Amino acid sequence: MTGQAGGTVGAATHGSVTLTVNGRPTSLDVDHRTTLLDALRETLGLTGTKKGCDRGQCGACTVLLDGRRANACLLLAVACDGREVVTVEGLAPDGSLHPVQQAFVAADAFQCGYCTPGQICSAVGMLAEARAGWPSAVTPDPTAPTVTLDEAEVRERMSGNICRCAAYVNIVPAVLQAAR
Repeated sequence: MTGQAGGTVGAATHGSVTLTVNGRPTSLDVDHRTTLLDALRETLGLTGTKKGCDRGQCGACTVLLDGRRANACLLLAVACDGREVVTVEGLAPDGSLHPVQQAFVAADAFQCGYCTPGQICSAVGMLAEARAGWPSAVTPDPTAPTVTLDEAEVRERMSGNICRCAAYVNIVPAVLQAAR
């Protein structure tokens, strides 16, 4: 049976997805419209990843997807099949704090804490990008093999993560502390 535009009516709306989440292989049956964020929070119970704007503008849902920063609210779970996802819960699987988490605590880099998991995941990904020599819009010499992190670099690289409480005054030093 086909619809007016020639599309199939009654096509499958669910699919099987296999992800490695925080180091554990996980298979899910999800609606094709389910975002990675909703799969993590609603299906797997990993509530550290927050739903802020649900439009990719605030960064509260930032996770690491194959080691790179990603807004989980913008990704369909089925599009992530076979990929590795690390949430804030998976940054330190042995129970101790990740160095970025330690730096956020030491620098008191949170107020309400809602954005903190996304900020921390973004910082972990951003630090890896800087170590790899990836320039940002404010890198003085984008052809240089290394990037020196300073306040301007951290602010630029973390600009996709918004803190409604304005804890930036402590977030930037926390990221710089973690970089050391």
